[in-house]
Amino acid sequence: MEERTDRTAPPQHVLTILAVANLDRSTRFYEQAFGWPATVRVPVYVEFELPGGQRLGVYDREGFARNTGVLPSKVAPEGISGTEIYLRCADLDTTISRLEQAGARALSAKALRPWGDEAAYFADPDGNVLVVARTVPS
Repeated sequence: MEERTDRTAPPQHVLTILAVANLDRSTRFYEQAFGWPATVRVPVYVEFELPGGQRLGVYDREGFARNTGVLPSKVAPEGISGTEIYLRCADLDTTISRLEQAGARALSAKALRPWGDEAAYFADPDGNVLVVARTVPS
């Protein structure tokens, strides 16, 4: 992904990092659920390359806290975080199946949503909300 050198260019979103309680568990979850290649693997952090050039990182909570100075809050076992990652899928049913097989917790079944997408909601092992969706042709 090429970076603009124009100083007036607005910021570009390239990476989302999630603080996780168990790095190995989260790494296995994202590999199984989505099959994204891991491009960075260090003892406290794993980064996946997503289609389109964006990246998603999973960071051990304590390592994350060393950067921020604050230990992220844990989410209760049946709770969710305030984070939602919205993913468009060419094959929604296969993606839902992969999420289920990876152990994602179902939050809201696949349904046509008021904004025109067909979408299903899940939680990852740390309670981060994952939405998988497809645009319904009009």
